[in-house]
Amino acid sequence: MAEKVYEMTLGRIRKYQEELEDRKTRVAAEIAERLKEARAHGDISENSEFDDAKIAFADNDLRMAEIEEILNNAKVIDEKDISRTRVSLGGKVLLRHEQTGTEQEYMIVSAKEEDIFEGKLSSESPVGQAILGRRKGDIVDVRTPKGLLTYSIAKISRPKELDE
Repeated sequence: MAEKVYEMTLGRIRKYQEELEDRKTRVAAEIAERLKEARAHGDISENSEFDDAKIAFADNDLRMAEIEEILNNAKVIDEKDISRTRVSLGGKVLLRHEQTGTEQEYMIVSAKEEDIFEGKLSSESPVGQAILGRRKGDIVDVRTPKGLLTYSIAKISRPKELDE
């Protein structure tokens, strides 16, 4: 079975690399110290600090494995694939909520990179799926848990750092 490919920006790949390095060094050392201190208390059979440290160790290992899997299957979004005329992965879009008139700009990213608080919208979200491939001026209806929402695509652009 083929591995899943995670398309993402170079910046996000670097953040994963930094997190992995931090977990391998700082976090692992902190957990090792916690285990050492818990063992020093004697009987580990009923030592909640030891149990907590073992769980933290397992959680850290699991997260490192997850990050390594992502990085091993990561593909940088190619700048030439980011359209200025259609909503595409890696591009920016200004959406106008038709019911309220409010506008919000998003960068379209993969699910592994999504961060709505940083204006990064997953291409796999209901809104992301509805707008991918659409053009400026298109109106889309999106069925969400909050009901049917209508958006118009007010502007499509590439991230500024790509045009410099």
